[in-house]
Amino acid sequence: MARAPLAPADLRRVIDAAFAEHRAVLEAASAQLPKAVEAAATLLIAAYRGGGKALLFGNGGSMTDALHLEGELVGRFAFDRPGLPAVALGGGAAGLTAIANDYSYADVFARLLAAQARPGDVAMGFSTSGNSENVVRALQRARELGLSTIAFTGEGGGRCRALADVLLAAPSSHTPRIQEVHILAGHTLCDLVEQALFPPA
Repeated sequence: MARAPLAPADLRRVIDAAFAEHRAVLEAASAQLPKAVEAAATLLIAAYRGGGKALLFGNGGSMTDALHLEGELVGRFAFDRPGLPAVALGGGAAGLTAIANDYSYADVFARLLAAQARPGDVAMGFSTSGNSENVVRALQRARELGLSTIAFTGEGGGRCRALADVLLAAPSSHTPRIQEVHILAGHTLCDLVEQALFPPA
Protein backbone atom coordinates (compact mmCIF):
# COMPACT_ATOMS: atom_id res chain seq x y z
CA MET A 1 0.00 0.00 0.00
CA ALA A 2 1.41 3.37 -1.04
CA ARG A 3 2.20 5.86 1.69
CA ALA A 4 0.62 9.27 1.59
CA PRO A 5 3.07 12.06 0.75
CA LEU A 6 4.34 14.17 3.60
CA ALA A 7 2.57 17.45 4.15
CA PRO A 8 4.79 20.59 4.19
CA ALA A 9 4.57 20.76 8.00
CA ASP A 10 5.72 17.13 8.24
CA LEU A 11 8.63 17.81 5.90
CA ARG A 12 9.82 20.59 8.18
CA ARG A 13 9.40 18.37 11.25
CA VAL A 14 11.64 15.68 9.72
CA ILE A 15 14.23 18.26 8.68
CA ASP A 16 14.28 19.97 12.06
CA ALA A 17 14.60 16.64 13.86
CA ALA A 18 17.58 15.59 11.69
CA PHE A 19 19.42 18.86 12.26
CA ALA A 20 18.68 18.82 15.98
CA GLU A 21 19.96 15.26 16.32
CA HIS A 22 23.07 16.14 14.31
CA ARG A 23 23.80 19.11 16.58
CA ALA A 24 23.41 16.99 19.72
CA VAL A 25 25.69 14.23 18.41
CA LEU A 26 28.26 16.74 17.18
CA GLU A 27 28.32 18.47 20.56
CA ALA A 28 28.92 15.14 22.30
CA ALA A 29 31.60 14.20 19.75
CA SER A 30 33.39 17.51 20.24
CA ALA A 31 33.71 16.68 23.94
CA GLN A 32 34.63 13.00 23.54
CA LEU A 33 36.74 12.58 20.39
CA PRO A 34 39.54 15.17 20.20
CA LYS A 35 42.09 13.01 22.06
CA ALA A 36 41.30 10.03 19.83
CA VAL A 37 41.58 12.16 16.68
CA GLU A 38 44.96 13.45 17.91
CA ALA A 39 46.13 9.89 18.62
CA ALA A 40 45.00 8.71 15.17
CA ALA A 41 46.78 11.63 13.51
CA THR A 42 49.95 10.79 15.42
CA LEU A 43 49.83 7.20 14.10
CA LEU A 44 49.27 8.33 10.52
CA ILE A 45 51.96 11.00 10.61
CA ALA A 46 54.48 8.50 11.98
CA ALA A 47 53.49 5.96 9.33
CA TYR A 48 53.93 8.43 6.50
CA ARG A 49 57.25 9.67 7.86
CA GLY A 50 58.40 6.04 7.94
CA GLY A 51 57.35 5.33 4.35
CA GLY A 52 54.07 3.59 5.19
CA LYS A 53 50.57 4.03 3.86
CA ALA A 54 46.94 3.99 4.95
CA LEU A 55 44.73 0.96 4.19
CA LEU A 56 41.03 1.87 4.53
CA PHE A 57 37.98 -0.40 4.41
CA GLY A 58 34.27 -0.56 5.19
CA ASN A 59 30.88 -1.56 3.78
CA GLY A 60 28.24 0.53 2.02
CA GLY A 61 28.36 4.12 3.22
CA SER A 62 31.48 3.26 5.18
CA MET A 63 33.12 2.14 1.93
CA THR A 64 32.35 5.54 0.45
CA ASP A 65 33.96 7.14 3.52
CA ALA A 66 37.07 5.01 2.92
CA LEU A 67 37.14 6.01 -0.75
CA HIS A 68 36.56 9.66 0.16
CA LEU A 69 39.53 9.77 2.55
CA GLU A 70 41.70 7.85 0.08
CA GLY A 71 41.01 10.65 -2.39
CA GLU A 72 41.84 13.37 0.13
CA LEU A 73 45.17 11.69 0.94
CA VAL A 74 46.39 10.75 -2.53
CA GLY A 75 45.11 14.01 -3.99
CA ARG A 76 45.02 17.03 -1.73
CA PHE A 77 43.01 18.31 1.18
CA ALA A 78 43.57 22.03 1.80
CA PHE A 79 46.55 22.89 -0.41
CA ASP A 80 48.77 21.56 -3.18
CA ARG A 81 51.40 19.05 -2.05
CA PRO A 82 52.73 15.61 -3.07
CA GLY A 83 50.23 12.78 -2.82
CA LEU A 84 50.23 10.48 0.18
CA PRO A 85 49.84 6.73 -0.35
CA ALA A 86 46.43 5.38 0.63
CA VAL A 87 44.37 2.42 -0.60
CA ALA A 88 40.64 1.92 -0.09
CA LEU A 89 40.40 -1.88 -0.05
CA GLY A 90 37.59 -3.35 -2.13
CA GLY A 91 37.29 -0.31 -4.37
CA GLY A 92 37.94 -2.57 -7.36
CA ALA A 93 34.99 -4.83 -8.14
CA ALA A 94 37.04 -7.68 -9.63
CA GLY A 95 39.15 -8.37 -6.56
CA LEU A 96 36.25 -7.84 -4.18
CA THR A 97 33.90 -10.22 -5.98
CA ALA A 98 36.60 -12.81 -6.69
CA ILE A 99 37.45 -13.13 -3.02
CA ALA A 100 33.78 -13.07 -1.99
CA ASN A 101 33.04 -15.83 -4.50
CA ASP A 102 36.11 -18.03 -3.96
CA TYR A 103 36.38 -17.59 -0.18
CA SER A 104 33.68 -15.57 1.60
CA TYR A 105 32.50 -12.00 1.90
CA ALA A 106 33.60 -12.10 5.53
CA ASP A 107 37.21 -12.53 4.34
CA VAL A 108 37.36 -9.87 1.60
CA PHE A 109 39.07 -7.08 3.52
CA ALA A 110 41.42 -9.36 5.46
CA ARG A 111 42.67 -10.93 2.22
CA LEU A 112 42.95 -7.61 0.38
CA LEU A 113 44.78 -6.13 3.36
CA ALA A 114 47.23 -9.03 3.56
CA ALA A 115 48.06 -8.55 -0.13
CA GLN A 116 48.70 -4.81 0.25
CA ALA A 117 50.12 -4.45 3.77
CA ARG A 118 53.75 -3.68 4.48
CA PRO A 119 55.46 -2.99 7.82
CA GLY A 120 54.68 0.51 9.02
CA ASP A 121 51.25 0.75 7.38
CA VAL A 122 48.09 1.78 9.23
CA ALA A 123 44.80 -0.12 8.88
CA MET A 124 41.67 2.06 9.13
CA GLY A 125 38.39 0.15 9.48
CA PHE A 126 34.94 1.77 9.28
CA SER A 127 31.93 0.03 10.84
CA THR A 128 29.03 1.98 12.28
CA SER A 129 28.06 -0.96 14.49
CA GLY A 130 31.65 -1.92 15.24
CA ASN A 131 30.64 -5.50 14.51
CA SER A 132 30.89 -5.91 10.71
CA GLU A 133 32.51 -9.32 10.37
CA ASN A 134 34.72 -8.46 7.41
CA VAL A 135 35.98 -5.29 9.13
CA VAL A 136 36.64 -7.19 12.37
CA ARG A 137 38.58 -9.89 10.50
CA ALA A 138 40.63 -7.29 8.64
CA LEU A 139 41.56 -5.53 11.88
CA GLN A 140 42.51 -8.91 13.36
CA ARG A 141 44.70 -9.63 10.33
CA ALA A 142 46.28 -6.19 10.59
CA ARG A 143 47.17 -6.91 14.21
CA GLU A 144 48.73 -10.23 13.20
CA LEU A 145 50.83 -8.41 10.59
CA GLY A 146 52.00 -5.83 13.12
CA LEU A 147 50.12 -2.88 11.64
CA SER A 148 48.72 -0.02 13.69
CA THR A 149 44.93 0.02 13.67
CA ILE A 150 42.31 2.76 13.77
CA ALA A 151 38.59 1.91 14.02
CA PHE A 152 35.77 4.30 13.16
CA THR A 153 32.60 3.02 14.87
CA GLY A 154 29.42 4.05 16.60
CA GLU A 155 28.83 4.27 20.31
CA GLY A 156 30.63 1.58 22.31
CA GLY A 157 32.89 0.40 19.50
CA GLY A 158 31.48 -3.12 19.24
CA ARG A 159 33.98 -5.89 18.53
CA CYS A 160 36.30 -3.42 16.82
CA ARG A 161 37.06 -1.79 20.16
CA ALA A 162 39.42 -4.57 21.26
CA LEU A 163 41.25 -4.53 17.92
CA ALA A 164 41.90 -0.79 17.65
CA ASP A 165 45.01 1.04 18.76
CA VAL A 166 42.82 4.13 18.38
CA LEU A 167 39.01 4.00 18.58
CA LEU A 168 36.99 6.82 17.02
CA ALA A 169 33.53 5.93 18.35
CA ALA A 170 30.87 8.42 17.30
CA PRO A 171 28.51 8.97 20.27
CA SER A 172 25.38 7.68 18.54
CA SER A 173 23.68 4.45 17.51
CA HIS A 174 21.98 6.06 14.48
CA THR A 175 23.92 5.23 11.30
CA PRO A 176 23.51 8.59 9.47
CA ARG A 177 24.71 10.57 12.48
CA ILE A 178 27.64 8.18 13.02
CA GLN A 179 28.74 8.57 9.42
CA GLU A 180 28.51 12.36 9.68
CA VAL A 181 30.90 12.29 12.63
CA HIS A 182 33.19 9.85 10.81
CA ILE A 183 33.68 12.14 7.83
CA LEU A 184 34.32 15.13 10.11
CA ALA A 185 36.91 13.12 12.03
CA GLY A 186 38.40 11.86 8.77
CA HIS A 187 38.65 15.34 7.31
CA THR A 188 40.32 16.55 10.50
CA LEU A 189 42.84 13.70 10.26
CA CYS A 190 43.65 14.67 6.67
CA ASP A 191 44.10 18.29 7.73
CA LEU A 192 46.42 17.36 10.61
CA VAL A 193 48.49 14.97 8.48
CA GLU A 194 48.83 17.48 5.66
CA GLN A 195 49.89 20.32 7.95
CA ALA A 196 52.39 18.13 9.84
CA LEU A 197 54.05 16.67 6.75
CA PHE A 198 54.00 19.76 4.56
CA PRO A 199 54.55 22.80 6.79
CA PRO A 200 54.81 26.23 5.14
CA ALA A 201 58.30 27.03 3.90
